[in-house]
Order: sequence, then C-alpha cells, then structure tokens
Amino acid sequence: MLKRLRHWRENRRLAALGWPHPAWENAIADWAVAQRYQGAQRRLLHDTAMRFLMRKHIAPGGNMVLDDFMRLRIATMAVVPVLGLDLDWYGDWSSIIVYDQPFVPPHVTEDEYGIVHLDRHPLGGEAWSDGPVILSWQEVERAGHQPGYNVVIHELAHKLDMRHDGPNGAPPLHRDIDPVAWHRDFSTAWEELESAVEADSDPPIDPYALEDPGEFFAVASEVFFETPRHLQRTWPAVYAHLAAFYRQDPAEGPSGR
Repeated sequence: MLKRLRHWRENRRLAALGWPHPAWENAIADWAVAQRYQGAQRRLLHDTAMRFLMRKHIAPGGNMVLDDFMRLRIATMAVVPVLGLDLDWYGDWSSIIVYDQPFVPPHVTEDEYGIVHLDRHPLGGEAWSDGPVILSWQEVERAGHQPGYNVVIHELAHKLDMRHDGPNGAPPLHRDIDPVAWHRDFSTAWEELESAVEADSDPPIDPYALEDPGEFFAVASEVFFETPRHLQRTWPAVYAHLAAFYRQDPAEGPSGR
C-alpha cells in the first residue's frame, strides 16, 4: 500500500517537474549501453531514471558545477543495474556527490606496527557503507570510451553488494541462485585472472578486481553491462550468475560487444 502511494505521489511530481524527454535522450545519446534498451524497456529506463532523481540528491563536491545533462546521465547509468530488480534496492542511502576530477578521500589506516597513515591516493569513485556514493565527473565521462569501464555502475554495484554482510562479492541472492555455485564460479574466475596477471598476459578484466571479492563483483558488473559478450565468452558461468542476479541478459541485445 505504501509503495503504491509513493508511486502515485511520484507520478504527480514527475508531471509537475516536466523533465523534457529530448534533454534525457541528449544526455545518453553517445552511451552505447542505453541504446540496448528500446521500446517498453527504454520507457522503463527513462521512468526509473526520473524516479531516481526524485529519490536521490545528486550534489556537487568542491568547486564542481552540475547541470541537468550531468544529473540525467548519472541517474540513467545508476539505474541500469536495478532495471530488472527494483529501485527500492537503493533504498538505504540518499545522495551522490560529484567532483570534477578524481578526489582524495580522508581515509586513515593503521598498519601492523600501530602507525597511523593518511591515505592520499586519488579515487574516481567510492561507495560508503553508511553514506553516499562519490563520483568524479571526469571518470563518469570515460564510460563507453574505455571498454568495460563505468565508474557509476561500479559504485552502484558496491551499494547492492553492501546490502548483505558488507562489500564481500556476494549481494543478496535470489532464491533461484545457488550460493555455492556462485562462490565456486567467481572463485575460479578470480584464480584465472590472478594467473593471467602473474603470467603478464592480457587480463580479461581490469586487474583491480583482485583487490578483494567486493571489487571483483563490482568490476565484473561493469563489464557485464558495458561489454557483456566479452564477459560471456570469457567466463560464461560468471555471466550467467550476473544475468540471474540482475534479471537482465545484455549480451542478447544490440551494443553487446
């Protein structure tokens, strides 16, 4: 009942806001992934992106100046992972902060000797377990231009992963997904990627995935949506698991690459 009421209220707000449809189309015109969604699926993509903009606050960080083009593009990329699920999967956080360039997060770590270090490594994106998603617009613009790369999908995959025991590479799985098979097949892919890196051969996905299981899931999710046929050819079992989780089969549509 409450969900229907919220949907009704959002419909009224959508009508009042009047986001021009051509502006949305222009914001995603050069993103190949968006072209995969046509007909009813494209209408769903547009509707979900508009609802995302009503539910989430996309705010500038530092000296960044955001415009509608940027917000529409980020929102559309952000909703692709939940298009086969539900926007409520993003229900436990409220904002995205966008910087113009890679940012330096205020991370403090303690080493094995008890010495505290301030991490000054710049990042293109970050998702906080109990807070916002942080993005660099410079990195957002790279989506579609670097094969398999999309910082928005990467960080939103982290948010989905965090819904179950933290970012451990195992988001809340649907009842028809076998968690034992999920762990087995992702572990096999991890080992193959590790072997490729050690052999100094061309890795099938970004070696950053080997940082930890959560990063592996996030990087694999980027590739799943950006270059799905590549992932399907490389690790068909991993592709099948992600298709079952996201309730989408992007390799079957146009722009699957």
